[in-house]
Amino acid sequence: MNRTLKKSLTLILKIAITLLVVSPFYIAIIYSVKSKPEMVANRLAFPKIIHWDNFTRAIETSNFGLALKNSLVTTVVSVVLITLFCTMAAYIIARKNNKFYNGIYYLFVGAMIIPFQSIMTPLYIDMTKWKLLNTLHGFIMAKVGFQIAFTVLLVSGFVKSIPKELEEAASIDGAGIYSTFFRIVFPLMKPIILTSVILNSLNVWNDFQMSLTLLQQKQVRNIPLTQYFFFGENSIELGLAFALFILSIIPILLLYLMLQKYIIGGITSGAVKG
Repeated sequence: MNRTLKKSLTLILKIAITLLVVSPFYIAIIYSVKSKPEMVANRLAFPKIIHWDNFTRAIETSNFGLALKNSLVTTVVSVVLITLFCTMAAYIIARKNNKFYNGIYYLFVGAMIIPFQSIMTPLYIDMTKWKLLNTLHGFIMAKVGFQIAFTVLLVSGFVKSIPKELEEAASIDGAGIYSTFFRIVFPLMKPIILTSVILNSLNVWNDFQMSLTLLQQKQVRNIPLTQYFFFGENSIELGLAFALFILSIIPILLLYLMLQKYIIGGITSGAVKG
């Protein structure tokens, strides 16, 4: 195989992969500005008339403002709590090399393989007993608990790459464990912290299964649930659903674009050192 043919095949493969990745966004965009007759007539063609009113109708009929507020509150609070608790826990687990902390580490490893479906019914029963069902703080507690294992494992691998000599020097100068952590270690964890912020934000923002289980009333529905209710038993509003989808990805997409450079570096550091 000559070099020209090899380059051509590589280029064709890259174009095919790009089209495959971009195609869902193309479908979402054209569906968000299409009318129902155009969707039936030609599903993949660009609309002859752009129906911007799909966006206004989606906002009005779905109470998008309330859903956006609920998603922002649950995402921001959950990510802050996850970041605070998991960085401290990961630091202790990474630095305390004994059977007890190693056992906790492997307990987190085991927790990661437990699917949400297996605890969905017990979680629903417990949340009902504790009167946390259909509350944002109940959802936040459940989401934080479910994300702790992954984040601790991610961060603890990175902590092992931080030289212990820095902490020993701080200890000699009279710094306590909390002062050492927040003044010395925590700033050095910026790459992995930003990585976990992105990944956990995506997870909480896009969560559907736990939201459907715990947030059933209209006043506490987040964006994924609000979008879901455009798919009724007798009618489906694809144009409005995709319009709402386009609006919902803007905040999380902006966060991703601002912090994307830290994802690969943070995950690689955590995986290699773990």
